[in-house]
Amino acid sequence: MNIAIGSDHAGLQHKNALVAMLLAEGHNVIDVGTHDNTSVDYPDFGVAAAQLVANGTADRGVLVCGSGIGISIAANKVQGIRAANVTSVEMAQLARQHNDANMVAVGERLTSLETAMDIVRAFLATDFEGGRHQRRVDKIAQAEQ
Repeated sequence: MNIAIGSDHAGLQHKNALVAMLLAEGHNVIDVGTHDNTSVDYPDFGVAAAQLVANGTADRGVLVCGSGIGISIAANKVQGIRAANVTSVEMAQLARQHNDANMVAVGERLTSLETAMDIVRAFLATDFEGGRHQRRVDKIAQAEQ
């Protein structure tokens, strides 16, 4: 699977570990940065990763900032993106099953690396259920028009 990943300086350590994990598990990773701990603005990296998902270059995306909140808000401004900021494996699974989320965000300051890795694995392994949930996802897409 092609995975776009991005973080700001506050999510750099988790992002780097997630990139290594994803590569080890056989995924193609497109790392949009940041690449050092210099203070940067999370929207730059959230939007860059989101654009790769929206245009089909990446199948899904992973985002990391201090809380996961800001970078997910920024990504969600890109048409077609449904980025879910999650703190548990169950939330990651529900984001995929019920919301067809195509990006997942975690907060390095709030989520341990082990949990973040479990979240990303669950997010990538879970399918959208469709059915009654498709109608709701379609309504989200209509709101973007």
